[in-house]
Amino acid sequence: MSARYDVIVIGAGHAGAEAAALSSRRGARTLLLTQNLETIGQMSCNPAIGGIAKGTVVREVDALGGIMGRATDLARIQFRMLNRSKGPAVWSPRAQCDRALYRRAVRLLLERLPRLDLMQGTVAGLRMQGEAVAGVVTSDGRTFLAQSVVVTTGTFLRGRIHVGHDAPIAAGRAGDEPAIELAQTLERHGVTLGRFKTGTPPRVDGRTVDFGRTERQDGDLAPYWFSHFAQPDHPEQRPCYLTWTGQELRGIIERHLKDSALYGGVICSRGPRYCPSIEDKIVKFPDAERHQVFLEPEGLDTSEMYVNGLSTSLPAEVQLAFLRTIPGLEQVRLTRLGYAIEYDYVPPLQLLPTLEVRSIPGLFLAGQINGTTGYEEAAGQGALAGINAAARALHLESAVLSRDTAFIGVLVDDLVSRGVDEPYRLFTSRSEFRLLLRQDNALRRLYPLARRLGLLRSDETRLAEARLEREERSLGLADATTLTPEQANPVLRGAGATPVVASQRVSELARRPGVPLKELFHAGGLDSGLATEWADIELKYGGYLNRERRSAQRMAEMDGLRIPGDLSYEGLPALSYEARQKLSRARPETLGQAGRIPGVSPSDLQNLVFAVVKLRK
Repeated sequence: MSARYDVIVIGAGHAGAEAAALSSRRGARTLLLTQNLETIGQMSCNPAIGGIAKGTVVREVDALGGIMGRATDLARIQFRMLNRSKGPAVWSPRAQCDRALYRRAVRLLLERLPRLDLMQGTVAGLRMQGEAVAGVVTSDGRTFLAQSVVVTTGTFLRGRIHVGHDAPIAAGRAGDEPAIELAQTLERHGVTLGRFKTGTPPRVDGRTVDFGRTERQDGDLAPYWFSHFAQPDHPEQRPCYLTWTGQELRGIIERHLKDSALYGGVICSRGPRYCPSIEDKIVKFPDAERHQVFLEPEGLDTSEMYVNGLSTSLPAEVQLAFLRTIPGLEQVRLTRLGYAIEYDYVPPLQLLPTLEVRSIPGLFLAGQINGTTGYEEAAGQGALAGINAAARALHLESAVLSRDTAFIGVLVDDLVSRGVDEPYRLFTSRSEFRLLLRQDNALRRLYPLARRLGLLRSDETRLAEARLEREERSLGLADATTLTPEQANPVLRGAGATPVVASQRVSELARRPGVPLKELFHAGGLDSGLATEWADIELKYGGYLNRERRSAQRMAEMDGLRIPGDLSYEGLPALSYEARQKLSRARPETLGQAGRIPGVSPSDLQNLVFAVVKLRK
């Protein structure tokens, strides 16, 4: 006996939760299959959401109707806007969350969605119809049919945990079984797999920490919500604490490097460059006298703390020894060991920009299985995969996000055009349009798509349109309002700007660096509740924004020139040998995508343009 759905999502981590949510919102009858219903939305590593570029992705997912932002607002126990002293392109919201509250919030939000079923089960294989996927089979013999399947297995594909030289433990994460049969199934159907590794630090009992020897870091008090559609009350904020490693810790690590799973030869896989283990830090940065260590609360109802910055695969006794060399941790007790984990991933050059596997119609992949790292990167991919899996099942319009539309578009384009040779992490520097892709304008950028695809409820649509209208009103009001010197000069002096001697429009005054539009409105007796953040940035950075928009238009023109799917690059001798090899491997769909492949030079691209035009004629 079998049950039928439009879309089946395998795995209920951050990618799976968003894939299921957006598939359901798109109108598909969706099944979310997970090994354990109690771990839906589990934060396997740091209980934090957001950060550089990542916070913008959370807001983008929310603008499309996703759940990460809403869950974060329900679970956050500390909030900080990073990079406030820099330009708005790199302002980055980050929230420390209560791990248990976050997990409960994700499940609650999923269970409220229509057309979505949650079910416990381990997928053992795929059901096929010719070359296309037709459903899944579970290890207990159940069959579920669907026209689209989204695989979001995180680190579970043949996952193995390492602590020191002890025998590896087969696990997708601590306490959970790995997905071995599914990995074998993917290989049988021609999907190439690679191997990556990542790690997690130890956790400690906060009652055994001497916080007087650390630096306390409190959150921002100004109100902020990741979600554009809900403003729930936040839980009480908790502080984090900063401390440092020293020479004694370095000595312990150096003496025990041979005992590390990574440096002792047990692990050969590549790990994330931007989240190195403490062993990596000691070896690769020999001149660094110390390294930051952040003590971050795990939740409101526990004293357990996450030791951010000390990811490790050293033996238990070594972990405790080096922890006790850190100021504030001299008497600390371990609650959980740090460990490294190896897992299979799918090199993403095998994917279309919709995140569908090129060789298996109907099979979509999202999250760490595509060679990325991070909750937010997983959520962004999950949202896009869910939208497109539903579109395929229901014969609707698919969605591809461009690089100037969303950081999700940058992420996916990097994956499918360039591939990965290490776990991929988003940064603002990866985008050539980072001034356009800000956290404050995520709704403005993505609401038109969400509305066209029917991803939002009617009440959410009304909220979005009202918010955008308030922003436009602020911009128009700034251009239509004039302040006298008596009104403007107190604000200007407070911002360190030169006073004026004649009346000026608010829009002109707000273009000055450091002069807040909101305070100018207040000086003119206007509504202080106006939505001014977007308008303020548009006024201050208008020239730069227009320049980026022109560059984005040129890129859009290149992305509009499609390459025939059956083009034989080997038959184009005008292209360099390297370009022919890389283009044959990546199979770009547009000339813009081809131009972003490393190894394809401007002259190669020009010759490719000539070849495509000739073929069309």
